[in-house]
Amino acid sequence: MITTIIFWMCALSILYIYIGYPLIIKLIAISSKNIEPNKLYEPQVSILIAAFNEEKDIKATIQNKIDLNYPNSKLEIIVVSDESTDATDTIVESFSNADVPVKLVRQVPRQGKTSGLNLIVPQAKGEILVFSDANSIYEANALQHLVANFTDSKVGYVTGKMIYVNEDGSMVGDGCSAYMKYENMIRASETKVGSVIGVDGGIDAMRSELYQQLNADQLPDFVQPLKVVEQGYKVAYEANAILTEHVVSDSDQEYRMRVRVGLRAIWALHDMRVLLNPFRFKLFSLQLISHKLLRYLAFIPLVAVFFLNIILFPENILYKFLMLFQCVFYGLSFIGYKLKTRPDNPVFFTLPYYFSLLNIASAHAFIRYLKKEKQIIWKPRVG
Repeated sequence: MITTIIFWMCALSILYIYIGYPLIIKLIAISSKNIEPNKLYEPQVSILIAAFNEEKDIKATIQNKIDLNYPNSKLEIIVVSDESTDATDTIVESFSNADVPVKLVRQVPRQGKTSGLNLIVPQAKGEILVFSDANSIYEANALQHLVANFTDSKVGYVTGKMIYVNEDGSMVGDGCSAYMKYENMIRASETKVGSVIGVDGGIDAMRSELYQQLNADQLPDFVQPLKVVEQGYKVAYEANAILTEHVVSDSDQEYRMRVRVGLRAIWALHDMRVLLNPFRFKLFSLQLISHKLLRYLAFIPLVAVFFLNIILFPENILYKFLMLFQCVFYGLSFIGYKLKTRPDNPVFFTLPYYFSLLNIASAHAFIRYLKKEKQIIWKPRVG
């Protein structure tokens, strides 16, 4: 009896995390008001880029920001080089005579992205701070769409829409793209309800007066939006502000990245645990618990359901069917893993594989959290 109860509690929690919460937040959003952006709003903007050994991408990224449909006189670009050892600094300095001011700040010794942003934010002149990755390419009107949301005085942070460009049709790429579509669908609903839970980091903007200095180990594109909510402002999602990035096609790199992000996100939830109090932060707390905390811990009910199903297998045909479903699902995931280097794998391999990769990475990150490990620096797109 106890085994049956625990099994169904775990099974229902899985359904809630991946299906229930998205449906509930979508239903709540139906009767909620949209933010009404004013596209004529053109505040002073500082685009901030943290870079470490980005000689391959930094030139295209800076040129992309200069070419945006936004007044050059209201734009500046500041790049913090985290003690780069390649040609990154030289490339940035080559833009010294560009139509938009481009400033290089070198961080020595190497201290990671968060410390780099802490270093350059006080030097930024913009009313709005925009955070870009060193390989982030914006569509021409992306910045205009981002800042338009700040005409709403309640909005303190805005995140755009990331689209992964998958050139080779790789396994991880397809799964990652599907995952982002799923996330963006949830964010669109969360914006109507109040605040988005989780942002992309490569195309984010916030009011400069709301920026708070973070500890070096804190994940800026997770903690900073939470800090904004803590100050009483909203975090919005702008689907028309589009960023394209080439997806990581190597599964080992993708896995290391997911473990790193998961570890830093779990620590962020630990540091900002005051926001998990629904008596104080109401719906936002329930969103944060449902969208992030339970998502990162989903591996626990997934493992429990599998092993409890083995115990309950003789009970009736329902448990036999559920066991068969799980075996087929994880079997497809394993086949996807074995065929991960092939460029033409169908979606029924890619989705189970990427789903499993995410949850195994979350489990790995949680174990590292329990061991009190933290990760401050890393190699971009390697881990």
